[in-house]
Amino acid sequence: MTSYEDRAGLKVAAELAALIEQDVLPGLGLDPADFWSGAADVFARFAPENRALLARRDDLQARIDAWHAARRGQPYDVAASQTFLREIGYLVEDPAPFSIGTSGVDAEIARMAGPQLVVPVLNARFLLNAANARWGSLYDALYGTDALGDLPTGGGYDAARGARVVVRAKAFLDEAAPLAEGSHADVAGWSVVDGALVPALQDPAQFVGFSGNPAAPASILLAHHGLHIELVIDPSHPVGRTDPAGLADVVLESALTTIVDLEDSVAAVDAADKVEAYRSWLGLMRGDLAATFRKGGETLTRALEPDRRWTAPHGGDVTLKGRSLLFVRNVGHLMTTPAIRLTDGSDAPEGIMDAVVTSLIALYDIKGLGAFGNSATGSVYIVKPKMHGPDEAGFTDRLFDAVEDLLALPRHTIKVGVMDEERRTSANLAACIHAVKDRIVFINTGFLDRTGDEIHTAMQAGPVVRKADIKSSAWITAYEARNVAIGLKCGLSGKAQIGKGMWAAPDRMADMLEQKIAHPRTGANTAWTPSPTAATLHALHYHAVDVFAVQAEVATRPTPGLDDLLTPPLANGANWSEDEVAAELDNNAQGILGYVVRWIDQGVGCSKVPDIHDIGLMEDRATLRISSQHIANWLLHGVCTPDQVDAAFLRMAAKVDAQNAGDPLYRPMAPDPAASLAYQAARALVFEGAAQPNGYTEPLLHAYRLRAKAQH
Repeated sequence: MTSYEDRAGLKVAAELAALIEQDVLPGLGLDPADFWSGAADVFARFAPENRALLARRDDLQARIDAWHAARRGQPYDVAASQTFLREIGYLVEDPAPFSIGTSGVDAEIARMAGPQLVVPVLNARFLLNAANARWGSLYDALYGTDALGDLPTGGGYDAARGARVVVRAKAFLDEAAPLAEGSHADVAGWSVVDGALVPALQDPAQFVGFSGNPAAPASILLAHHGLHIELVIDPSHPVGRTDPAGLADVVLESALTTIVDLEDSVAAVDAADKVEAYRSWLGLMRGDLAATFRKGGETLTRALEPDRRWTAPHGGDVTLKGRSLLFVRNVGHLMTTPAIRLTDGSDAPEGIMDAVVTSLIALYDIKGLGAFGNSATGSVYIVKPKMHGPDEAGFTDRLFDAVEDLLALPRHTIKVGVMDEERRTSANLAACIHAVKDRIVFINTGFLDRTGDEIHTAMQAGPVVRKADIKSSAWITAYEARNVAIGLKCGLSGKAQIGKGMWAAPDRMADMLEQKIAHPRTGANTAWTPSPTAATLHALHYHAVDVFAVQAEVATRPTPGLDDLLTPPLANGANWSEDEVAAELDNNAQGILGYVVRWIDQGVGCSKVPDIHDIGLMEDRATLRISSQHIANWLLHGVCTPDQVDAAFLRMAAKVDAQNAGDPLYRPMAPDPAASLAYQAARALVFEGAAQPNGYTEPLLHAYRLRAKAQH
């Protein structure tokens, strides 16, 4: 039972009040009464508008539902739909040409291109791994994954596989930092003579530092496409002693940025969960976050990595950050939280609370009070997900204004990343960017949530195609292309990130190396990867592609129009066989159950979940939104029956139970589905899916998770 304390008219959960008053404010020298009074004013000003924006979403969806229902069975009329969407205010006029005015942006965001990680805030070990993923061993990434085409076998070091790793890594060096003569495979030793690297590089300017004795350096620092490459030289190392030059490793600058996630990848449903999340963010901002764990029979402690230092070619120091630049992803506008109750007794909008508290904690970085610096420019980077259209973006802009005033920060200290993952945002992207034009540092396509919203928006229009076929729909191609084109037209290049979505299969690195190069080739200067190892491998793509040159070329092309973007993926008279319907239901039901059972029973918001073919995929709420909305759509239009859906859930409960048999914390669903809150939650997400606000899964997940926590 949560206990509350009165703070400036707010009812604040005791554990949240204690965190802020005992652990956060004293180190910042801020007065608790002043803070709570200012926070209460922020809630009083913005909570009613937050509710009004959500009501506007519901009203627009109701009008769209009615329009589609009245035309059911008719061919989809793209022109008529756009006219209708403009009449109801869903589509707005693009602003006059403009360029964003964002300033004070760190180089990792504005002038560099490289991988990005997203990590759940509730797992300290994962947090530290991600924050420390700025640098990664290419040798380890190639050796320990299927990046070479196969996986390592046996328990000990495989010298033959190690030799293949070295060959691949030196081939990369020949491409990224070619020698003036010969190949990196032929180098017999390195030295620094009169500030020059010997043997010489084709472009001597790529040599930017070294460590140790110039005559026999311990490491050499190279630069290419704005990223750094470190050659680690150690003739006594097991790998280095087999190498003519003593090369023991090639270390790549990898995850330039990391999004610390309070949203889709976590299960935070009450004050205790939110306090744990904020405490982890506080540990990152103060620099004292640590995680102790058992591995290989020993106890290990992980902490943040220090900065890295070398000697410049002609003397002096070269210092580079040892950690990713950290964003924090707040929750969207939809959910409320019992961690704070407002003067009218209602739960506070969670996104407003996140804006206040995560920005407050970031003062440790802005004021230089942490052990390590995050933003060299004194900025706070907040990713804001799931906004619908420019009105909601403008709301966020004004909310951040108010938080800056509360914390006595200069205007636009708080930067915003806009997730382009809802249909109304992608259709009005230029207007959304314009609404936050002086603080925007990031736009990113989110294929998964965007697909879920596409299905829900067109819920009444007819049955959608099979889930796998949605990926080849015309609207997705237009969506991905428009995101980059509009971002460039609005002046993001050199000031902000244009990002792409996640590679969801962390065990399939060979496939990632083959396919994910498509993201930098579009002109996106960052893309999400599922692990530090994947970030190191994805960094190879940013050496292969000069992203800013691609952006300059893409900027000359016309922006794709709205016709394809606003054409939903309807099945148009498809007549699937009973086996095809059953296969689709099984695939969706298995994915839903596999994710939901960990969310409800164990509070795990993101993990590697085996799919129906036992392939591990990184799952979060966005994937759940697609699968649940897909079945709900088919149910609504009679493609399947409730009995068929229930049969699929029962079959897949047994499969998911078997897939989790090795987990001692797992509670099976199939023996007694009626007694399993996780099973009931999964089923509710489908059978109540058409009625969920914009098809979101959070309301039902939170309700069932709270029930599960109350039982234990």
